[in-house]
Amino acid sequence: MTPAPYSENLSREAGASIYLKLETLNVTGSFKERGALNRILLLTEGERARGVIAASAGNHAQGVAYHACRRGIHTQICMPSFTPLVKVSATQGWGAEVILHGKNFEESLAEARRREAAEGLIFIHAFEDEAIIAGQGTIGLELLEQVPDLDAIVVPVGGGGLIGGIGCAVKESKPGVQVIGVQTTALPSMKAAVEAHRPVLLEAAPTIADGIAVRKAGALTFELVEKYVDDLVLVDDEEIAIAILRLLETQKVVAEGAGAAGVAALLQKKTRLEGKKVGVIIGGGNIDVTLLSRIIERGLVKGGRLVRLRIPLPDHPGALQRLTAILASEYANIIQVIHDRAYFGVHLGEGIVDITVETRGREHAGELLRKLSDAGYRYERIL
Repeated sequence: MTPAPYSENLSREAGASIYLKLETLNVTGSFKERGALNRILLLTEGERARGVIAASAGNHAQGVAYHACRRGIHTQICMPSFTPLVKVSATQGWGAEVILHGKNFEESLAEARRREAAEGLIFIHAFEDEAIIAGQGTIGLELLEQVPDLDAIVVPVGGGGLIGGIGCAVKESKPGVQVIGVQTTALPSMKAAVEAHRPVLLEAAPTIADGIAVRKAGALTFELVEKYVDDLVLVDDEEIAIAILRLLETQKVVAEGAGAAGVAALLQKKTRLEGKKVGVIIGGGNIDVTLLSRIIERGLVKGGRLVRLRIPLPDHPGALQRLTAILASEYANIIQVIHDRAYFGVHLGEGIVDITVETRGREHAGELLRKLSDAGYRYERIL
């Protein structure tokens, strides 16, 4: 059982009582191993001897690899070519053979299905499988045990296996608990399915929430969502980046994009759950370190804590010193300075300074900009 601690900081920001279901603390860093284990335990001896294959953007891959390989089952995993290195390496580390194929999950899935037929392997679907769905549903049962008086559960949604399992488990146990799904604006495949009353294939689109970047919802999971899920809301990559940063800063929890989607929806007040007691699934923490670095920087920019300005300065001694003195008086920490006299269309007798400063947030940044204006500086804010 993974813990579900109460978050004082996020509760205050979201206006609700927030409990974080930390699926990041599973062995493979994701909830996916629950369903994978359940499916593997149901294999017959003959099926184990044939070997298994799966298609995944990373977390399902690790769950299948971990539980199959430790039971001596030969395992192949098809992953999109641009899967984060941390997920590829981890999957190989558990003993699986990784095949990088295709630009997205659907192309990897097609390759896995081809190999299934050609080599007689047992295919383990990431979400369109009753045993997988049932395994993910144990999260809902645990949450009801850990926080018995929950009003709602917020769940990231990709193909729908997680929310389908949780929705069924929770609604059949306590029908009054709301189940809210969260998808990215880039690939709202389940929301599109609900609106069309059938799964539909969306165009591929990039998103930092690669774990829920599924172009088409499952037929089985779609039926469960229609029956058990109260609402589906959308968040964009910028909002997810802010949630990743807030989890890292306030909770010391590293979440990947998909794992932080539920927190993003709560912080942006998209769920209409103010004043409620809410469990939110932090589905996974397998994020590439370089991507995490970029997300942190983007989150700081979005939150007004990193500000880059382009400021014309007279080309004479002491001009830069005067500018930095104003920044220092406002307690803005200078991160980077680029001083140029030839580019950016500068006039003769003038230079351009690109300066990046660290602030305490939007209000502090606003005070800094007013101070610069009052001192006669013209500036352009670079985003």
